[in-house]
Parts: sequence; structure tokens; C-alpha cells
Amino acid sequence: MRVAVLSDIHGNCIALESVLADLVHNPVEKLVCLGDAVQGGPQPAEVVSRLRQLGCPVVMGNADAWLLSGVDTGNEITSEERKLELDDVRDWSLAHLSDEDKGFIGSFYPTVEVELEDGRSLLCFHGSPTSFDDILLPDTPQEQFFKLLGVYDAEALAGGHTHVQYVRRIGNDGRIFFNPGSIGLAYSHHQPDESFRADPWAEYAVLTSESERLALEFRRTPYDVAPLIDVYKSSGRPYADKAVVQYGS
Repeated sequence: MRVAVLSDIHGNCIALESVLADLVHNPVEKLVCLGDAVQGGPQPAEVVSRLRQLGCPVVMGNADAWLLSGVDTGNEITSEERKLELDDVRDWSLAHLSDEDKGFIGSFYPTVEVELEDGRSLLCFHGSPTSFDDILLPDTPQEQFFKLLGVYDAEALAGGHTHVQYVRRIGNDGRIFFNPGSIGLAYSHHQPDESFRADPWAEYAVLTSESERLALEFRRTPYDVAPLIDVYKSSGRPYADKAVVQYGS
């Protein structure tokens, strides 16, 4: 069985389509999305429509929940100016979503479990199984890492949220955690804010389960950012000119 794991689309349907095109040539049996699907980019309604067509399970991410409620549950320190910008973009996104779209987002799951061969499973979430705000990074202290994930029996666990593509062992029994990276906003975390650039590719992962064997593949699919920039500029999304700077425009 091959399972494609997607995360953090953030309203970028052009990037999502690049991944779906890649999957035509590298087919999978199942697909799951780890959340933060809709908010941020210039194509919130398009992403919702595509996810509905796919019919795959979608995990509730912190940005998805914030889009619906307007309540920020995270601990990130944000300036008042940035908060106003985020609120303006949220209002614009909501205005482009129907009641049915909002209901679809509200149906996202806290976690999703995918059954694999030999009674094994893949447990999917956004931040951690208990909170979409939890942050798990390659250098998260092992004690904290194990505290958040060690109590779960799944052979593989997958989370998004941080836009960092990596794999890490949970304990000494072979269980793994992996983050598939971000479809809609992949970027290097090691760059100064004043010269921030997003990557011109979409990231995802494929977990293959064959009898007792597990294989994990990280994939990057390049896409042309020029159409994305055009969509930003024609969409009416607030601060579009500011947003496209991250793509070198």
C-alpha cells in the first residue's frame, strides 16, 4: 500500500495541482492531508473544491481552525500590525467561501488513522495528536518529543505545521515520525526575515507499506510561480503585492 501524505497547502491550489499531477505518474492507494489547507494564499475556494473532489480525509490545522473562529490559540508572538494584516486576509478568505465550504472545513478531523498491512497503522495529525499548535522540529529535545508522541502505538506518525520535511525515530522500537513538508509554502528556515524567499516547489511524502516493510519517500514537485503571482495580483487578496515578494516578484 502506498499512502501520499500532504500538508500545509495554505490556499495555493497551483502548488496542489503540481503534486496531484506528480501522483498521476506515481500512483498511490490512499491520500491524507494534515491540515492548514485553506488560509493564507489567493485560492481558498479552489483548494476546498479540489479537496472535496479528492474525497481524502483532512486533519484540522491551526490555520483552518483560526479561519473559522478567529481565535488564535498559539503562543507565537505577533505584532499588532501583523495581526491586522492576518485579520484582513482572513476576512477576504471567508468572503470567498460559501457556507458549504465553511461546513466542509469544520468537518476536518482532529486526527486520522490509516490502516496499513500486518495490523500496522499510520497516525496523522497537524502539530501533535493532542494539539494542532504543538511544534515538533528535528532538534526538539528528545524528552519533549517522546512526551508528545511516545504513548502512541502506530508504527508511523505524521504531522505538519512547521513546513520542515524530515523523519525522526520516536523511541528504540522502530516507530517513526515524519513531516512531509509544505505544499503551498515550502521554504528554508535558515534565512533572514528581510530577504525571505519561498521555494518554487511543493513538498509531500509517500509512505509505502509492504508486508513487514515500511519505506518513506520525500518528494518535491517544481511549479511555475508566475501563474501564482498573477492569481495573487488579480484576486483582490489584501497585501497581495507584499505576499508576492516572497516569490521574487
